[in-house]
Amino acid sequence: MSFNKSIYKNRTILVTGGTGSIGKEIVKLLLNCSPKSVRVFSRDESKQFFMQQELKNFDNVRYFVGDIRDKQRLLFALEGVDYVFHAAALKHVPSCEYNPFEAVKTNVLGVQNIIEASLEKKIKKVIVISTDKVVNPVNTMGTTKLLSEKLVAAADYYKGSHKTIFACVRFGNVMGSRGSVIPLFKEQILKGLPITLTDKNMTRFIMSISQASNLVLKAAEYAHGGELFILKMPTIKIQELAEAMLEDFEKTTGQKGPDIVEVGIRPGEKIYEELMTLEESKRALCNDEMFIIPSIVNGKADINLYKGFYIATQENYSSENAPALNKNEILNLLRSEDLTFEK
Repeated sequence: MSFNKSIYKNRTILVTGGTGSIGKEIVKLLLNCSPKSVRVFSRDESKQFFMQQELKNFDNVRYFVGDIRDKQRLLFALEGVDYVFHAAALKHVPSCEYNPFEAVKTNVLGVQNIIEASLEKKIKKVIVISTDKVVNPVNTMGTTKLLSEKLVAAADYYKGSHKTIFACVRFGNVMGSRGSVIPLFKEQILKGLPITLTDKNMTRFIMSISQASNLVLKAAEYAHGGELFILKMPTIKIQELAEAMLEDFEKTTGQKGPDIVEVGIRPGEKIYEELMTLEESKRALCNDEMFIIPSIVNGKADINLYKGFYIATQENYSSENAPALNKNEILNLLRSEDLTFEK
């Protein structure tokens, strides 16, 4: 998936959560677009320090220590900015279950701060990253992110004479991102610990960090206001992922790997995930790469706004019934992201 690099040339862009797995990749992609400046906004000064070393050859990256809960800090960071990519969030399901109001402060109130500060600073476009866990949510993280989607869609409706365009991108599980299952399985295998499988029937949508980041930038290109963008992506059975990684380890090292142990689902987890409801599909458009769901607040979008898109099939988009990758396909996907045990 390629995006139009020219729209970021000589622009100033702010990436919240810019030191995270997705945020950092977005920053790197933007730096290849000849921007005037890319601003990294995050809470963790240590991650910023290491990122500064990694990107030391670029003189147009600025680093802001701050929290999206702090609107005044956001207003300062947004001065003179053209585009905002919002990747900061509390995203770990168990953590949000045990600290629900902290999730509200970041994923709901923080997003409202982004909206209000962006309107005040006359930002051109704001793209907010969401998750498949918002669909029929059963956990705090999904519920707060669903609220953030609603806030973004509503903002594009009530912005009045403001020209700022707001849109959301809904992700599946991102391979190799911090806290995801692949790094966990890899660590367990290397240490000879049992591979902890939550449930043998669990399925998930999966995408690479590069796919996820490109989708965000592609969404900014298409966004006219209030839309939700969803990448078409494969699904995997978590058990087959664990087995594929174990077989890869044994083949690469010649050593016997650890056992796979079923430990039960964690608080707030679901056996399968959904990326789009039946109701959402009734107003969705699509092409070969993604879906666009126009805002229900703004009514039906003009299909002529989205070149190359057509009316999508009306159906629930779920990892339970979507085609799943086999073990060889899973291994090829892992190799493409350098996540296997091959040296």
